[in-house]
Amino acid sequence: MGSELQRRVAELVTAGKRRETESPVEWAVEVRKWVEAAPSIELGEVLVSQLCFQHNRPSLWKFLDIALSSGLLSPLHILSMLSSRVIPHRWSQPEAYRLYLELLRRYAFSCGPLSGDVSKEKITESIDVALELSQTYKVRVVELGHAFVLFFFRVISSLIDSTLDDWGFKMTSRKRPRSDFGGADYRNMEIDSRESQNLKVKEHREQIRKMNSFLAIEVLAKLTASRKALVLLRLVHLNMPEIFDGLLKRLRFLDGRQLASSDLSSAVEPLAKLSANIQRVSGFKYQLNKHKLIGVLLDSGSQKPVFHCNPGFGHSTCWVRFDIYMENAMDGKQLSIKSVIDILAEGITTLQVFNRASWQETFLALWLSALRLVQRERDPLEGPIPHLESRLCVLLSIVPLAIANVLKDETKLDSSSIPGDTVSGNTENGYGHKMDGKANTSRKQGLISSLQVLGNFSGLLCPPSSVVDSANIAATKAARFVHNSKNEKDTSGAGSGGDVCIKAGGDMRHLIVEACIARNLIDTSAYYWPSYVSASTMSPSDTLPIQKSPWSTFMEGEPLRDSVINSLITTPASSLEEIEKLYHVALNGSEEEKSAAAKILCGASLRSGWNIQEHVVHFVVKLLSPPVPPNYTGPRSHLTDYMSMLSALLFGASYIDTVHILSLHGKVPEVAASLIPLCEVFGSLKPTSNNKSSMGDESSIYMVFSLAFLFLLRLWKFYRPPLEQYITDRGGPVGGVLTLEYLLLLRNGHIAPARNETNGSGDQLESSSMEPMYIDSYPKLQAWYRQNKSCMTSTLSSLSSGNPVHEVANKILSMIYWKITRSGAPPSNSSGPSSAGISGSPADTGEDSCQRPMLPAWEVLEAIPFVLDAILTACAHGRLSSRDLTTGLRDLVEFLPASLAAIISYFSAEVTRGIWKPVPMNGIDWPSPAVILQSVESEIKEILGAVGVNVPSCTSGISTAMLPLPLAALVSLTITFKLEKSFEYIHAVAGLALENCASGCCWPSMPIVGGLWAQKVRRWHNFIVVSTSRSVFRQNKDAVAQLLRSCFSSFLGTPHASTSSLSSQSSVNGLLGFTIADINARPSVAPGFLYLRSCRTIHVAQLVNDVIVGLVAEYAVKLATRCASTDSPRLNSSQVSQSLAIVKIREVASLGASLLCVAGGVQLVQELYRETIPNWLFSSKEERLGEANAVSPVMEGEAMAYLVILGVSGDSVRLNRMGHRRQLAIMGTL
Repeated sequence: MGSELQRRVAELVTAGKRRETESPVEWAVEVRKWVEAAPSIELGEVLVSQLCFQHNRPSLWKFLDIALSSGLLSPLHILSMLSSRVIPHRWSQPEAYRLYLELLRRYAFSCGPLSGDVSKEKITESIDVALELSQTYKVRVVELGHAFVLFFFRVISSLIDSTLDDWGFKMTSRKRPRSDFGGADYRNMEIDSRESQNLKVKEHREQIRKMNSFLAIEVLAKLTASRKALVLLRLVHLNMPEIFDGLLKRLRFLDGRQLASSDLSSAVEPLAKLSANIQRVSGFKYQLNKHKLIGVLLDSGSQKPVFHCNPGFGHSTCWVRFDIYMENAMDGKQLSIKSVIDILAEGITTLQVFNRASWQETFLALWLSALRLVQRERDPLEGPIPHLESRLCVLLSIVPLAIANVLKDETKLDSSSIPGDTVSGNTENGYGHKMDGKANTSRKQGLISSLQVLGNFSGLLCPPSSVVDSANIAATKAARFVHNSKNEKDTSGAGSGGDVCIKAGGDMRHLIVEACIARNLIDTSAYYWPSYVSASTMSPSDTLPIQKSPWSTFMEGEPLRDSVINSLITTPASSLEEIEKLYHVALNGSEEEKSAAAKILCGASLRSGWNIQEHVVHFVVKLLSPPVPPNYTGPRSHLTDYMSMLSALLFGASYIDTVHILSLHGKVPEVAASLIPLCEVFGSLKPTSNNKSSMGDESSIYMVFSLAFLFLLRLWKFYRPPLEQYITDRGGPVGGVLTLEYLLLLRNGHIAPARNETNGSGDQLESSSMEPMYIDSYPKLQAWYRQNKSCMTSTLSSLSSGNPVHEVANKILSMIYWKITRSGAPPSNSSGPSSAGISGSPADTGEDSCQRPMLPAWEVLEAIPFVLDAILTACAHGRLSSRDLTTGLRDLVEFLPASLAAIISYFSAEVTRGIWKPVPMNGIDWPSPAVILQSVESEIKEILGAVGVNVPSCTSGISTAMLPLPLAALVSLTITFKLEKSFEYIHAVAGLALENCASGCCWPSMPIVGGLWAQKVRRWHNFIVVSTSRSVFRQNKDAVAQLLRSCFSSFLGTPHASTSSLSSQSSVNGLLGFTIADINARPSVAPGFLYLRSCRTIHVAQLVNDVIVGLVAEYAVKLATRCASTDSPRLNSSQVSQSLAIVKIREVASLGASLLCVAGGVQLVQELYRETIPNWLFSSKEERLGEANAVSPVMEGEAMAYLVILGVSGDSVRLNRMGHRRQLAIMGTL
C-alpha cells in the first residue's frame, strides 16, 4: 500500500505542478479516497518525503495544512518528521523553515484522539525514530503520552539551539547538551544549483533567514505561554531535572548574549517572554483538583476527521444539537413562532465556539444534520403531519439562509476574539489566501470547503424519489455550464458543439449548491469542483428536445388558461421577477386570474421552489392582506372584492406542509395578523346562499371565513384547558401560554423597524399595512375570544328566551333536527333535541326551518356552545341517539366548517371537567374498536419495549371499552370526515385537538381512540399507533425516566465500564433513527424521536430536569472511573484517557441540554439553575458519587457546568445580542 500511495501522490503533485489551477482542497478530497483510515501514517510519511525537498512548493504546504486541520494527518506525527528534516536545512530552505514554524504555531497542541492501538503504536514509534528521543534522553518511549511530552521539549530545545547558531552564538559542548539533529554547520549546506540564482533572489532569501530567527523566538514565546506547555514542561522538570536544567542554561546564555548585541533589539521582548515562561515551570504546581486546570490538558480540541466518509460523522464533537433541533422543528403539533433561520444562525455560532471547531467542520456538521433529517423521511409514517416538503425546506432554504446570516453578521464574535488558551489548533486556514485570513473570509471559505467535502458522504446524498428530477436538473445545469464555458474557450475553429445536449445524474449536493448559489453564498466556480459534474454528451437526435418552461411562457404574456395554470402550479418558479408578476396578477387581474394566481403561488413555487422560497413566502403573507384599491369607495370592506382570490389562497396555504413551511420561516405572527381582519370582515357578513353545504363552495362567505378562522386557530392552542398548562414544582407553567395577544405583540415588534424605513421612504401603501394591531380593534373576534376562554374555564350559564343568542341557537337546533329527520331514520327516542329549545320552549319545525339560517358566522359561533350543551344533555338522558348526535354534529360542520372550533373547545372543556359518565364503545350505541384494540395495544407495547419503556397493559381487566360522552361524540364526529387533501384544513385542527383531549383522560382512552381511527384509515395505521404510544408519557413518571435513559444510552452507549469504550463513536442515528419507520412493517421509532414528539405533553415537566441532571451526573462519574487516577505529579500515560473522557462529558452535557430545552424552554432552564442544580449540589456526596475516585468530582462538576451553559444557550432560550456575546465568551473559556 505504501509504494502505491507514494506513486499516486507523486502523480498528483506532478500533475498539479503542470496545472497551477489545481486546488489543495481538491487534492485533499482525492487523497482521502486512497487512505484506509484517518489519520493516515503512510500518507504523512509520503507527503513529508515529497515536501523535503523534491516538491517544496506553496501549494503542497497548503495541502499539508488542510490535511492537518481536517484530521487526515496526525499533527504530532507530521511535526515530528518535519522537525527532523526542516530544522537542519533551515539555511538552504528558508521558505520551508518559515512555513514549518507557522504549522508548529498552529498544531503543536492539536493532539486529537486516535482510532485504535495500532495507530498509536505506529505514530509513537515514528516520532521516536524521527526525533531520536530514546537515543537522546536514554528512555524507552512506548506510549503516545511519553512521546508527546518529549516531542514538545525536543522541539523547544532544538529551536533555541538553532537560533543560537543562526545568531552566531556558540556554546561549548560542556555547556550545551545535544539537542540538534546531527550537529552540522548548516550555514555551509547551500546547494550548488543555488549559485545560478540572481542577486535579488539571494538577497530576498537572506532577508527570510534573518526574519526566521526572530520568528522562531516569537513562536516559542507564544507556545510556552500556554498552560498546556507549563504542564508538559513541568513533567520534564520533575522526571528529568538534568535535561531541563540544560534548557535553562541555554536561556541564560542567550539572555547574556542578546544584551551585548544591538542587532537583537527587536528580539528583546519575545526573548524576555520566553525566558519568563520557562522560568515559571519550576514554581508551577500541577494538581488535578484545581479548577484552573480543568480543560487545559483535558481539552478535546476539534481534530475530528472531516474526510471520514460515513453518515455518522460529527458525533463526538457534540453536533447532536443540530439534529435534535431540526427534528424537533418537524413536530406538526408545534408551529414555531420565531424564525428557525435566526435560531439556527445563533446555534451555529454557539456550537462553533463550544466545539472549538473550524468553520469547515461547523458547516459540514450542519449540512450532515440536515441531510439526515431528509433521509429519515425516506419511509415515512403516512398521516396528517409535515412530511418531506418541510424537511427539504430546512435543508435547501432554512439552512442556507441561516448560513447567510452567519456570514454577514459582523457583530458576532469569532473564535480568535474569545478568551482562552493562547495557542489554538483551530485557526482558520483561508485556503487560497494567507494562512491567517480574516474571519469573514474564513467563514466563507469554510462553507466552500465543507460543500466540497460533502461529496464524500454518498450515503446521505441519494435523493428521495420525489426529488430525483430536481437533482438531475441541477446537475444538468452545472454540466451544461461547464460544457458551454469550455466551448467558448475552444471556439477558434468552426463547429463549437453548441448543439450538444447534456444529461447528468444529480444528488442532494447539487441541490444544496444551487441553493447556496441562488443566495450568493458561493458562485458558479463550484461547477468546476472535482467530481461535481459527471455528464454524458449526446447528439440532439438521441434525446428529446428541451421543453420550454411554462414560466417563460407566462412572462412572455400568455394568459392564464387551464393548461398554463396546471403547469405553473406543478412547476416551481425560478426567479423573483416571476413571483412578483404573479403577485400583481393576483391583485389586479380578472376574478378568474386572481384565483388562478393565488393557486399557483401556493403550489410548487412555495413547496419546492427552494432557491426563492423566502420570497414566495413573503408574497403569500403579503397577499393575505391585499391593499385598498386606489379611490375605493363602498359600504363594505375592500376585502370582499378579493373573496375568490382569498379563498384560493387560504385553501392552498392551509395544507399541513405549507403551514409548517410558513412557520419555519418565522411567519406565524404575520400570518395571524393577516388572518384577523379576514375573520372580522367575513364573519360579520350574511351568506348569500343557503341551499348547499359551505364545505363544497370554495368562494362562499362561510367558506372564506372558516378557512381564515381555522387557520388562525391552528397558530395557537385554543382548545387547551387551563388544567393542561403543565406545571413545575414552583407552580408556574412550563411551555408558556401562547395567546393571540402575544402573537400580535410579536408581529408588531417585527414590523417596527420596517415601518420606520417605509415611513421614511414615503410609501403610503406599504405603510398602511404595517400599522400596529391589537385585538381590541376587532370587536367580533374579541367577543368570541372571551367567550371561548369562559367556556374553557366554567360551565355555561342559562339563557333567557328573549335573548338573541337563544333565538340563534334554536334556529340551529331546528336545522339539525330537520336534517336528522330528512336523512331517513327517525330519532331513536320520541323527543329529539329540537322538540324542546334551549330554554325548554317548543321549537318551530315548520317548512321554514328546513332552510339554513341566514346569519353572520360570528352569531352562529356565539350560539354553538349552547347548541352543543343541549344535544349532549339530550343524548346523556336518552332523548337523542348517539347516531343522531353524530349526524347533527356533522351537519353543523358542513353548514359552517368554523363551528368545528367551537365543538372542540366545548368538548375538550367538558372532558376536563369530568362530569359526564363514560359510554360503552360497543358497536351498538357507539363505534367499537374491539376488533383492533388488542392489536393496537400489542404494537404500543412493542414500540415502547424497543426503546426500553415498560408499562402495564392498558386494557387488562376491562371488558368493554369506555369513553367519556364528550370524547365519544368528538371521535365519532372526526371519523366521519373525508380523507381528501382538500380537507386537510379540517384534519389539522381536529386531529391535534382529539389527541390532546384523549390523552388527557385516563390511560385506556387514547388506545381506544387510536383503534377507532386505525379501523377507518388503514394506511395511517403506523402513524396512529405511534401517536397513541406517546400518551403513555403524559403522566407516567417511570415511563419518562426510562425513555430519557434510553435516549442517553442510544446516543452514548451504556454508562458501565464493562460495556462501553471511551473512544466509541456516539450515534445520532441510534438516538433519532435512520428512518422514522420501515415501510410495510410494524411501526418502530428511535427513543429520541419518540421523546421529541412526547416531551411537551409531560404533566410535571420538572421531572425532566431531575432525570436529565441525574443521568448527566451518572455518566460523568462512570467516565471518571475509567480514567486513571493518581495523586502523583509524574507522567502517567494512561491519563491520555482523560482527554477522551472530557470529549464524552461534552457530549453528555450537550445531549442533556438539548433534550431539556426542547421539553420546556426558558422556564425549565430557569428551574434548572434555580432549583435542580442547587438541590444536586446540596445532596449527599456519597449519594451522588457512590464509589468514585479523585477525578469524579472534577468530571461531574465539568459536566454540570456545560449543562447549565448549554441550557441557557438552548435554541428555545433566546438571548439579546449582548447576552449572546457574553455567553460565547464564557463558552470559549471552558
